[in-house]
Amino acid sequence: MGDVNTSYVSDHTQWMNELLEKNPEWAEDQKAGRALWWDKKQDVDTTARNAASKVPQKPYPYDVNFFGE
Repeated sequence: MGDVNTSYVSDHTQWMNELLEKNPEWAEDQKAGRALWWDKKQDVDTTARNAASKVPQKPYPYDVNFFGE
């Protein structure tokens, strides 16, 4: 395999790093936003109840010529 270039940084990553350097308060805003939407404790009972209540989807529901069974 040889050597792997680990010094590459994409243009997007460079742009984001520059923005975060200019606006360091954004890091705290990012953490608050993540905590608001993603970092949630999982409840096993609720997860199981949600999984059990799913209705199977018919194949390819967007086909206008498919009338189902």
